[in-house]
Amino acid sequence: MKKNLMFLLVLLFGLALAGCATKEGEHSQGVFKDKIYVGNSAGTSGTLAAIGVPYVAGMQAYFNMINSKGGVDGRKIEFIHMDDECDPTKGKAALIELVEDKKVFAIVGHFSTPIVSATLADLKAYGIPAVYFATGMKSLYMDKASADHKALFPVQPTYRAEGKLLISRVVGQYNAKKIGVIYTSDDAGNSYIEGIEEQAREIGGLELVKQQIPPAAVDVAATVTALKNANVDVIIVAAMQNTFPNVAKELATQGNTKPVFTGYLNAQVVITQQIKDYINDKFEIFATNWVILTDPQLNADYETWIPKEYIKNSNGNAGWIAAHFFVEGLKRLKGKNVTWENYIAAMEQAPIKNPFGGYIDFSDGKRLGTTEFNLEKFAPNDPNTPSGWVVVDQMRSIDDLLNKNKK
Repeated sequence: MKKNLMFLLVLLFGLALAGCATKEGEHSQGVFKDKIYVGNSAGTSGTLAAIGVPYVAGMQAYFNMINSKGGVDGRKIEFIHMDDECDPTKGKAALIELVEDKKVFAIVGHFSTPIVSATLADLKAYGIPAVYFATGMKSLYMDKASADHKALFPVQPTYRAEGKLLISRVVGQYNAKKIGVIYTSDDAGNSYIEGIEEQAREIGGLELVKQQIPPAAVDVAATVTALKNANVDVIIVAAMQNTFPNVAKELATQGNTKPVFTGYLNAQVVITQQIKDYINDKFEIFATNWVILTDPQLNADYETWIPKEYIKNSNGNAGWIAAHFFVEGLKRLKGKNVTWENYIAAMEQAPIKNPFGGYIDFSDGKRLGTTEFNLEKFAPNDPNTPSGWVVVDQMRSIDDLLNKNKK
């Protein structure tokens, strides 16, 4: 009986690693002489469709561009997308279908915190390469990836890292000493406040006035009043798209004049449309961002291939970036067996340039995501910025800002 059980366990383990063929001339699942399958599930209908649709379009556009040039090492990329409606149950089912039935080589652009949370253990169990996650949840990020984490390649910044940068920004730009922080009681908000508190301790001499609210809170009057009465120098709003507009509107209603700083997820046109009629230059709003269109050739490629309605859409940018990072790893396997093991090694080989930002270094197991951000200002009446946000400072790392603050 014990021998039979041992045989079964060995068989199951072997099947689990079937995607990572290593024999001469063999490739992992989803790899053929003339094509390679990659998969994605994202909410292209439902509550986050306004984000998911341009995001998926950005990935498809990049793959179309690569395929127009013959693909990678003679293989064209077949992008298999499934709409999970941003529902964790459907997202889990989609991942199973993509890996076990469609037999994709990799998952690209895994989308949203609820879906990633529901499927992260599955991704680790499969061992399939997963490049780019549309979330900043901290469980994706490691200084040194564990064995079951090696196939995961986060690119977006963590909310914790952005929290550290946000407070460095307000100290450096406004010499703020008393800082109001409104943050949500979810994974994102708690990650933000963790970074803010950590950086405040490192800088020293700062007073944080913290107010926690539920995600998607509608009545935030008491929270805003508390910060107004505390007479803070600046306000950081560490909240997502479903919460930030309500806070911004209430700040305007109560006559706030202090500058407000927020994260990259709020620096987009959908937020501009919701708050522009309330703010009316009553106070300044700034947002950090890790995507900036600066390279003329890259702009030309992007604008040529992306659907015209998404040219100025930050979610389209994000999808393009996700596909770019996957392809850069694939290019490094030219002439080699395209296996999961080889792909992971290729991604760790050298830093990869974000086409709209800085570099990401996955070497030695680093899974830190983006740590460089620019600064954008809310400018809804600027005719040259359809998004309503203009860049006012260049990409800077946290270390850059720390050195700046110490001068």
